Formats: sequence, C-alpha cells, structure tokens
Amino acid sequence: MKKNEVWKPKKVKFSTYFKRNYDLYLMLLPTLIFITIFSLVPMYGITLAFKDYNMFAAETPFKSIIASEWVGLKHFTKLFSRPEFLQALRNTLIISVLKIVFVFPFPIAFAILLSEVRSIRYQKTLQTIVYLPHFLSWAVVAGIFVSLLSSTGLVNSLLVSLGFEKINFLMSNKLFRPVLIISNIWKEFGWSSIIYFSAIAGLDQECYEAARVDGANRLQQIWYVTIPGLIPTIVLMLITRVGNILEAGFGQIFAMYNPTVYETADIIETYVYRIGLGKMDFSIGTAVGLFNSIIGMILVLSSNAAAKKLTGKSIW
Repeated sequence: MKKNEVWKPKKVKFSTYFKRNYDLYLMLLPTLIFITIFSLVPMYGITLAFKDYNMFAAETPFKSIIASEWVGLKHFTKLFSRPEFLQALRNTLIISVLKIVFVFPFPIAFAILLSEVRSIRYQKTLQTIVYLPHFLSWAVVAGIFVSLLSSTGLVNSLLVSLGFEKINFLMSNKLFRPVLIISNIWKEFGWSSIIYFSAIAGLDQECYEAARVDGANRLQQIWYVTIPGLIPTIVLMLITRVGNILEAGFGQIFAMYNPTVYETADIIETYVYRIGLGKMDFSIGTAVGLFNSIIGMILVLSSNAAAKKLTGKSIW
C-alpha cells in the first residue's frame, strides 16, 4: 500500500459471505418465519380499512376480505365525521400528554434517588417492593382502586368519619383522569426505573470522583454528572413514548372506566373495542388502527429529528 493511501476493506460478494456464515442465517430462519406468519401476512388485513367488509362474502375470513367491495376512503370520512371519535381522539391526546408530564419523570427521579442510597440491602429491598405492582394485572389494580375509592371504599369511609361528604372518584369526569395518573404511577414507576438505574450504574465513576475533588456536593454531582449522563437514555425513552402518544393505556382505562366518564375517559383504543368488536364493524376498527399507526410513525420520525437537532442525541 502506498504512503498516505487510505486502507479500504475488500468487498466480499453476498454469495461468498453466505457460504461462510450459512449457520448464522439458519439461526435467523425461525425468527423470519415467525415475523412472516404473525406480522407480514396479517398486514393484508389493512385493506379492510378501504373495503366494506362482509365476513359472509366467502367461505373463509381471508377470502371474505378479497371478495369484499372496495370503497376507498369512505370509512375514514365516516370516522372523522363522528363526534364520539373526535372526543375519543381528544381524550387520548390529553391523557397521553398528562402521562408524559407527570408519569414519565417519576421513574427518572426515583432511579436517581435510589442510586444515592448507600445501603445495598435497603436499596435492594426498596427495589423489590416498588417492582411488585408491575406484575399485577390492570384488572387486579382496578379492583384495588375500586375498593379504595368507591362510594363504600376505605377513602370515602374515612371522609365520612371525619365529617366530610363522599366523593365519587370513579364516576366524576373531573377526578377520573387524576385517578388514572396516580394508579399508573403506583403500578409502573418502579419497573420503569430499571432502565434509568442501569444507565446510572454504567456511568463513569471517575466523573464522580473528579466532581468530589472539585468540591461538588451530592446535589451538584446529580445535576452535573448523573443527569447529563442520563440524557441519551431519557431522549430514547421520550421518543418512544411520544411515538405511542395515541396509546393512552387500554388495559388500565378499560378495567377502570364506566359509561358515566366516557366524556373524559373514552380513548381511541376503547372506542375501537366497542365499535370493532362490540358492533362487529371491522372496517371502521381497522381504519382507526391504521390512523393510529400512521400518526405514531410521523411522531417517532419528527420527535427523533427534533431530539437530534436540539440535543445531538437520537435513535438513529
């Protein structure tokens, strides 16, 4: 190689590379088959959003999709003209934004505080306690909060014994969203803190030593070392959360809401459940799902671009 000449790796044909590493591709084969069967083939069902689906049009559901009549954007036009869908969309955005503002920072703060605990035994015990609610289903969590907040629950019993009037927490449009936020924090903040706690554990300890040498106290070490070190992880998780902004938590809301709070609690996913499965309107349900996916993709791309421009950190 001549002086000042940049070395470039020799290109290898794919066929040659495949022969050398065929065993690795064989290991990949089960995953490809799984993705094809459960992710790619069902994608044909998206066409339901552009058809008047009739499940009795042919012998099998798959053939019925093919046999159903094309109607173009009819279902999307119908969807956006429905006041209940627009209300569900508004509720979804409001609840998702509330969760980003109040729920998203909670695990970060908890992970930072937990990392400052010097007793390993106390740290592990506390971690175990706060992780446990994550393993409860939303049906169980809803049962716990109903027992606490119902008209005959513990909270109202205490209020009555103290001379106050009962409060309908689960039947009030003003109070139902705060209940959602609080229950979501209680159930998930411990589990969500794992990734931030791991990121803190992976930070260079020499930075803390240098900060201590410069006279930084514990709070200053958190502000100038821990938080900047967490920024890439926070950006990644925030982009992911923004991309799922139209997913406000179906399991939680479906287990806890009731018709009296539809005005503030009915979201797109519960609306799709009632329309798509309850009324067997599969075309409308598919149209809503496709709308969700497109908006989610746009939000992921735009939030990733914004994060890259503002912080220099992004997913890609």
